[in-house]
Amino acid sequence: MSETPNNFIEEIIREDNRTGRWGGRVHTRFPPEPNGYLHIGHAKSICLNHGLAQKFGGKFNLRFDDTNPEKEEHEYVTSIVEDVRWLGADWEDRLFFASDYFERMYELAEQLVNAGKAYVDDQTDEQIKETRGTVKTPGTDSPCRGRAPAENLDLLRRMRAGEFPDGSKVLRAKIDMASPNMLLRDPLIYRIRHAEHHRTGDQWCLYPMYDWAHGLEDSIEGITHSICTLEFEVHRPLYDWFLEQLDVYRPQQIEFARLNLTHTVMSKRKLLKLVQDGLVDGWDDPRMPTICGLRRRGYTASAIRDFCDRIGVARAASTVEYALLEHCLREELNLSAPRVMAVLDPLKLVITNYPEGEEELVDCLNNPEDPSAGEREVPFSRELWIERDDFQETPPPKFFRLAPGREVRLKHAYYVVCDEVVKDEAGRIVELRCTYDPQSRGGGTPDGRKVKGTLHWVSAPHALDAEVRLYEQLFSDPFPGVSEGCADPLDCLNPQSLTILKGCKLEPGLAAAEPGHSCQFLRHGYFCADARHSRPGAPVFNRTVSLKDSWAKEQKKV
Repeated sequence: MSETPNNFIEEIIREDNRTGRWGGRVHTRFPPEPNGYLHIGHAKSICLNHGLAQKFGGKFNLRFDDTNPEKEEHEYVTSIVEDVRWLGADWEDRLFFASDYFERMYELAEQLVNAGKAYVDDQTDEQIKETRGTVKTPGTDSPCRGRAPAENLDLLRRMRAGEFPDGSKVLRAKIDMASPNMLLRDPLIYRIRHAEHHRTGDQWCLYPMYDWAHGLEDSIEGITHSICTLEFEVHRPLYDWFLEQLDVYRPQQIEFARLNLTHTVMSKRKLLKLVQDGLVDGWDDPRMPTICGLRRRGYTASAIRDFCDRIGVARAASTVEYALLEHCLREELNLSAPRVMAVLDPLKLVITNYPEGEEELVDCLNNPEDPSAGEREVPFSRELWIERDDFQETPPPKFFRLAPGREVRLKHAYYVVCDEVVKDEAGRIVELRCTYDPQSRGGGTPDGRKVKGTLHWVSAPHALDAEVRLYEQLFSDPFPGVSEGCADPLDCLNPQSLTILKGCKLEPGLAAAEPGHSCQFLRHGYFCADARHSRPGAPVFNRTVSLKDSWAKEQKKV
């Protein structure tokens, strides 16, 4: 284990271990609410908490804060378990739920009531808000604040028994209605909700508030370092107050800055609206910042972990360029992804002096960065497909691809010269007629002549017709929801975030591509066989990331 801390949290843990604060224990957790799918911001927290447990030989829990039955679903639980496991975090046998502790939490609530530190309030939500005061003025005591513990206990038990309707009563902590910390002004502990819970069914109609449950869950599980994002810093005095009054085990809460990423929103509420309004193709839409969306687009768990490691952990809030996330993926795929030829906007090329009816196999490197990847054989024939923009009838300066009378190299195959351009009645180019040099196979000629242009191609008789989806950023503004011109992220949705190309021509070997298979389409970028739309023998490919690496380019300038 490295002796140099990577971040301020590691420094805290090392000091705790030095002083024996937790007896040398390190026990972390990731506590998602099952009310949506996880996104890249959650990935940072998962990697941090699991990474710390690994680094210090500790334990890591996965625990669901399922205290709100009206917004939680088993679907979300299943997706979160899958995402956390896919990222490589291992909770072993420590999968927990807040609902596992409902009975214990209720017992502790009765303990607080008996001690005169909690009371049942009959005020409505609106009345409670009105009497809470402001940051400049103190709150007003509830008329119910002076109830005797015995009366509060009776009411609480009747609340649990289901005698009262939703919203008619709440249990509040009796702290300080004049506290400068608004969260300490007699916060709610329990509210009545006659709602079906995804795990406990109708067993409960009394549900704990998040602030009551959060610290108790950590306490019950023996968490040593309760790592939260900065918005929970103001909640820490409340968590501590609860634990102190109950005289139970008290973890150490440490806050860090959450991940902010350009061209992205991290609010589950806003992401849910995109899904509900049909603006994306579900939570796993490849344009979404969700972990399942990134996975479907072709991101790898190791690239995401690398990204989380590079951005680090700090107290100060900052925004990370999305280009860094793409850069981490490109670095990995450049080393691992096989290269293939794919023509996305096909134009027919006919080699007039190539024997009719004949074909041959040419050897192609699978990955020049990885010699162990070997070679593959690709069919070559008289009729080929090339990219339409690889030909210009009247080429501009420094255009080194195909043009009338110009010679280029067909990658892995032969030199060809364009002799004739065939157009349809509307004047659109439909075919190029070329001749090839039979002695130039593999890219060389006996006379040693060189060409400046190299084109990828696909044999027309063997081509796989496929659909290819080109993805861009979902939001055109770098700071959706924050920028002056984009206060509502829906106002800056990128209309070019998805382009669907039909009739693309791919190497025939790609017909066997399984969902999730990643490869590099030469000159186009890295692509992944889509997990939802692909069918056996007919894969649909998503562009994961382009070849252009703007982040690396900017770093070179620095």
